[in-house]
Amino acid sequence: MARKFLYLIAILIVLYLVARIAYEMFADEIAAYALVPSAEFAPMDPLEANAYQDPALWYSRPGIGVTDPARWQPAYSNERSGLPTQSDDGVPDFAVFFVHPTSYLSRDNWNAPIGDEEAERIARIYIRGMASPFNAANEIWAPRYRQATMGAFLTDEPEGDKALDAAYSDVVEAFRFFVDSVDQDTPIVLAGHSQGALHLLRLLREEVKDSEIADRVVASYAIGWPISVEHDLPALGIPACSTAEQTGCVLSWSSFAEPADPSAVIETYSTSVGFDGEPRGDSQILCTNPLLGAIGGSAEADANLGTLVPDDSMSKGELVRGSVPATCDTQGLLNIGPPPEMGSYVLPGNNYHVYDIPLFWANTKADVGRRVSAFAGGQEGPVGDED
Repeated sequence: MARKFLYLIAILIVLYLVARIAYEMFADEIAAYALVPSAEFAPMDPLEANAYQDPALWYSRPGIGVTDPARWQPAYSNERSGLPTQSDDGVPDFAVFFVHPTSYLSRDNWNAPIGDEEAERIARIYIRGMASPFNAANEIWAPRYRQATMGAFLTDEPEGDKALDAAYSDVVEAFRFFVDSVDQDTPIVLAGHSQGALHLLRLLREEVKDSEIADRVVASYAIGWPISVEHDLPALGIPACSTAEQTGCVLSWSSFAEPADPSAVIETYSTSVGFDGEPRGDSQILCTNPLLGAIGGSAEADANLGTLVPDDSMSKGELVRGSVPATCDTQGLLNIGPPPEMGSYVLPGNNYHVYDIPLFWANTKADVGRRVSAFAGGQEGPVGDED
């Protein structure tokens, strides 16, 4: 009996090792098989004219009240509750347009249907954790949109790009309604993560650049999507934020813990085409250090004003000070030191993509308030841009 038991244990160990090796060797293929739709892309009907007048097409907007996920305010953990907390007092009025990341994982469609229960549940969680650092704003707008499914990012077939174009068509309609709805004197902050950041970058190129709205944009937080300093940044029409009080600029970072293996991200990035039509290759990735509010550099954990550590459901969490450092490495990725305990959604290679904003929740909130205050101070042009 004992020998049979040992044989069983040995077989289980071998099966585990084989499965682990197979996963490491074919992780991309496995993910693609599990997530890329097999059906042909079916063009979506455009939304009805003025569709975003309907409050039901917004996760967050003025008037929703206490159920607005972006208005959530996490508390500091008990062991640090005696420390002072941030205040929104003195921050001038501003409005935020936030585009949530991918929450649709199904292979059934290339784009999420409006009203998909699971996708919208996850989207609300993301907005709760990622849009809430912007909650000093008097208006936060976060649209529902027919996002591209996760599998659209895992294929080289044209259906992936078609799905992203279809998703953007919703985002741009929501953005135009947002612009028309916000008072014309109100400063604007743009923000998005992952797929949301990709759509935000397109908004900057096609809707904001050289437009009347450009002078009202305080800053653009395009987080969790690599931006090539050489091949992407010039096309945006705005510089990177090089100082902590600069306005009219863009911020971006992608977080990895040690030992980091960003090879999959770097390989995809290097073979992709930049906004200028040229391959991104080994060009520098824009890395804003969220603890410094500037390009590059290194900051110890004690500069972190509060990491939002979620519970298992990802729907709640608490702020913990001084737990996560940040260093921009030579590639332009953000190194956060030893792996912090954030939950079970860390991606292979110690990629903390899902936690890019929660890792620096309180610093992001402080950053927004600082730039809005600088913008309201009456500076003309991007603050800190001496060129």
